[in-house]
Amino acid sequence: MEAYFDNSATTRVSDRVLDIVVKTMREDYGNPSAKHRMGVRAERYVKEAAAKIAKTLKVQEKEILFTSGGTESDNLALIGCALANERRGKHLITTSVEHPAVYQPLCFLESLGFEITILPVDGDGHISIEELKAAVRKDTTLVSVMYVNNEVGAVEPIAEIAAAIHEKNPDTLLHVDAIQGYGKFRIYPKREGIDLLAVSGHKLHAPKGVGFLYIDSRVKIRPILFGGGQQKGMRSGTINVPGIAGLGEASVEAYENFDGKIAGMIRLKDLITDGVTELPGVTVNSKKGNAGAPHIVSISVEGVRSEVLLHALEDRGIYVSSGSACSSNHPGISGTLKGIGLPEPLLDATIRVSLCENNTEEEAQYFLENFRELVPQLRRFTRK
Repeated sequence: MEAYFDNSATTRVSDRVLDIVVKTMREDYGNPSAKHRMGVRAERYVKEAAAKIAKTLKVQEKEILFTSGGTESDNLALIGCALANERRGKHLITTSVEHPAVYQPLCFLESLGFEITILPVDGDGHISIEELKAAVRKDTTLVSVMYVNNEVGAVEPIAEIAAAIHEKNPDTLLHVDAIQGYGKFRIYPKREGIDLLAVSGHKLHAPKGVGFLYIDSRVKIRPILFGGGQQKGMRSGTINVPGIAGLGEASVEAYENFDGKIAGMIRLKDLITDGVTELPGVTVNSKKGNAGAPHIVSISVEGVRSEVLLHALEDRGIYVSSGSACSSNHPGISGTLKGIGLPEPLLDATIRVSLCENNTEEEAQYFLENFRELVPQLRRFTRK
């Protein structure tokens, strides 16, 4: 038996998404910038995908910009807005638990003379609203806070964060990395006060290499890719019609039978949480039920290195993560785990189980059966 529990790293492309991707690659394969009929047919897929996504967010189609994925969306939001608004100020705010796709662009901006304030989080992974309000200044042009933490599943109170920011400085923009949140929560940027929202397709059963950035029509932003002027000059480069068409379909699928799918994931998350904590020395860093993301379980196992446990589970056909797959080429201790105050011995002893709606109770029980068997064995081996 195999059990794939690394859905926060990537997901299996759904059948419906695969069908539309193949159709655009084999039949409607024209360049959407072309003026002939094939080009017009290809362009129609792009427009339809924008309409589908906009409907899920309750925003305008023109506010959806397609990108190559979450990293590009985050980079464009941060660098594009910082440079476009630097006359108003060069102060930016973020948190200590952001993804490298947010942190690294901010480091780049810091090298250009921007000032970055990094807010700490509490043991649950949440920032202090009072600390945030105190950090916002007249020259603060942008704040970046993730919707769902990719490692422990902490959910930030985005609407409350936006209200606090705009109360202190109405001109400050809020960027939200929603790469682990879109498709798992009903997100309405206009209602929640979000100015920019980044999403990656392969986290919700669309292909890799495609994503989008929601940009509120009032936001001043500069492009960071230059060339043929596609997407109204905001993102040059031949448009990835198959990926975009697939992303549009995946966005529709994500919100079909939404409540049932989320309830199913929460049941499995709680089943796994209760099951692993039956063993001594096992800590779960994610909240049960609706208190956290429905699909992420962070598990720390005292006395067992995460990579050792990961490969032991892999030998049984069970696939989990020992950290963010997006930073796997740069091994090191997780800033998120440090940020929530995890004890030193557990920093390199934590795995992430991440679910999707296709996971089953049988798979969860298979994971628990093997987890309970392997952990005592690995502990004995480690002590020797």
